[in-house]
Amino acid sequence: MIFLTSQDQEELTSLSQTVRRFAEKEIYLVTGSEPAFNREQFTKMADLGLAGACVGEAFGGTALSHLEISLMLFEVSKAQMGPAVYLSVHQMVAKILSNFWKQESAFSYISKLASGQYLAAFCLTESGAGSDASALKTKATKVASGYEITGEKIYITSAGHADLYLVFARTSADPKGGISAFVVLKDDQGISFGPQEKKMGAEGSPIASITFEKCIIPSDRLVGQLGDGYKIALSGLAGGRVSIAACACGVASRALELATDFSKQRSQFGKNISEFQGIQFLLADMYVRTQASILMTRNAAEELDCKDSSVLHASAAKCFATDSAMQTTTDAVQIFGGAGYLREYEVERLMRDAKMLQIVEGTNQIQRVVIARELLRD
Repeated sequence: MIFLTSQDQEELTSLSQTVRRFAEKEIYLVTGSEPAFNREQFTKMADLGLAGACVGEAFGGTALSHLEISLMLFEVSKAQMGPAVYLSVHQMVAKILSNFWKQESAFSYISKLASGQYLAAFCLTESGAGSDASALKTKATKVASGYEITGEKIYITSAGHADLYLVFARTSADPKGGISAFVVLKDDQGISFGPQEKKMGAEGSPIASITFEKCIIPSDRLVGQLGDGYKIALSGLAGGRVSIAACACGVASRALELATDFSKQRSQFGKNISEFQGIQFLLADMYVRTQASILMTRNAAEELDCKDSSVLHASAAKCFATDSAMQTTTDAVQIFGGAGYLREYEVERLMRDAKMLQIVEGTNQIQRVVIARELLRD
């Protein structure tokens, strides 16, 4: 773990406070309101510099560290998880493109991502290729005018709302070496979107399927080299997992705050329920889990900033923080009792939102496989 100077700490605190004030004003959901995708929110986040946080100043970004980005996502998800999730995906795509897309035409697109003029989506998952990304079947065939893409992607964050799609498609039969990455735009001919899926939670981060029917794109939309797609997809995973861990920390922190306040207001048997040891133990465990999650996430972010690779720490943080958020939000609902099961109380939404985090960016079962593999690696 890096030991920060007092100046570093002051800058991080200032960043957190700035994003917190913004999130409380522009993103926080009033009790009882239904979350939904709001493009204006994304525009305002971009105006604050959040959309371009992952890319360099050459593209109009701010090139913040993973630690700084994790603090930003913590504050946004504490106000509402949905916008934090689609923002983290957008940032991941922007960073991948700035690292791998070296065509002259790339500059304009990446700059639009940084400014918030474009919203980005990451298109990897298919019905038969989720955790096993090498099994994808979407094909990209070389044609005279570029590449023709045919296939279907599912559960794509921001599908139909995003302007730019980083699409992974098969260019040869090689399971991993035969995957390439391409940029597809929303208005390209041959791309269409399914209806927005009705999810358990996180409705502020829409998902839908995407169909590519002889979608032809120019050759300069190839990202990296042919066959680099699998490597490119994996390059964003560690950062993405730290981002999801940060979102989980924000959700858990909010649940803990609500449960603590409620316990001091709700009266049973002539006294506040906060005076009962059973409730105190629940709150204590919620606090311990949340603090441990925050420290693991911060450590993983710092490792990424030092080494630009931290598979073990990133997977451990994602796995622990999201499992902890699920337990913490469940305990928060328990403390609220019958009220916690009602839609008009925020903890009910937090519990549904938390479940998504155990699944996205690699299920927690996959995280455990990754953790064990890294521990046993020679």
